[in-house]
Amino acid sequence: MKNIIITTVIIILIAFEGYGLPRFSLLTGSSCADCHVSPTGGGMRTQSGWNYGKNQLQMFKSESEKEISPYIGQNISLGIDFRTQYLAKFDSASKKSDFQNMTGAVYFNIESSDYLQFYGHYDFSKSIWSGYAIANILPFNGYVKAGVFSPNFGIRVDDHTAYTRGGDAGILTATQGFIYSPYYVESGVELGFNFTDYLNFTASVGNPTQSLFTKDPTYTSRIQLSPSMGEVNLLAGASYAMHRKGFPGNVTHVNMYGGFLGFNLADFTLLAEYDFGKNLVKKDSLSSALMIEASYKITKGLDAVIRFDRFDSNTSAQKDEVSRIIIGAEFYPYSFIEVRPQYRINLEEPKIENNAFLVQFHFWY
Repeated sequence: MKNIIITTVIIILIAFEGYGLPRFSLLTGSSCADCHVSPTGGGMRTQSGWNYGKNQLQMFKSESEKEISPYIGQNISLGIDFRTQYLAKFDSASKKSDFQNMTGAVYFNIESSDYLQFYGHYDFSKSIWSGYAIANILPFNGYVKAGVFSPNFGIRVDDHTAYTRGGDAGILTATQGFIYSPYYVESGVELGFNFTDYLNFTASVGNPTQSLFTKDPTYTSRIQLSPSMGEVNLLAGASYAMHRKGFPGNVTHVNMYGGFLGFNLADFTLLAEYDFGKNLVKKDSLSSALMIEASYKITKGLDAVIRFDRFDSNTSAQKDEVSRIIIGAEFYPYSFIEVRPQYRINLEEPKIENNAFLVQFHFWY
């Protein structure tokens, strides 16, 4: 029971980092790069992304708005992401509630020319950082990214408790989920190509550790197709990652691969991702992770969201799967303010009372 309670708390503690919502891209028919400094999405917003958060999300408009901008001068921009939440957890022994400090991140971006920019991010609450240069110098509207960053795999939802991301703290901390928690970054190089307005491809090579010459580099690639047909926006793609040395010390040749789909019509959006990991949890095992999220825009500033997550650590074993249903809403009363209530129903065998309720407060700029 103690482990169940600890896991439940960890699930909530690492959720919701400073990432944008991929469904906004699908909803508007735009790309991640249209709203984020990073071409693969997440982190600091561009001027377009900042404008979208300021003018398009809020339910109520302030009567006396000041002239504001994310820029200092002409080429330096700043951003922040602050998140805290109220959490109530329920188990067979007790019902407890408390407040949690989750994210305190700052961003900066320096546009040194039309084709070169320098980006940095630091989260004070978890001592997580990333930093890289982006040079838009390749053909097909391509770029080179070099530095410390999160590799581009799957759908980068902002809630990293999704098992397709970091899950319940991620494989790196020996619990359920894939490796892409907020703590996972690589030091390396990424190439990206936008062959058309709706077809892009990325590939990266990097070192996920602080040690030198201790393991071979990791390789990650992703392809995405995002066409629009009339009022319908579609998304389809696939990802692949190869690690020569695994996360359990005695495992080699970890391969992760999967596909994702998305659909938007009017105010309804559906996202789904299904991934597999060979030797991810232990040698000679195959793991799988599933995420399905449906959302509906009730009115401007208020979305209803429901998500189903499932993780099977070993597809050859019986009754080792974990899954949950998350029912919630996203409320944007004013610019740069979000209130997100959620109720999380955990499903496992044997059945255990360990559901949770939370209200998250998110402020960004």
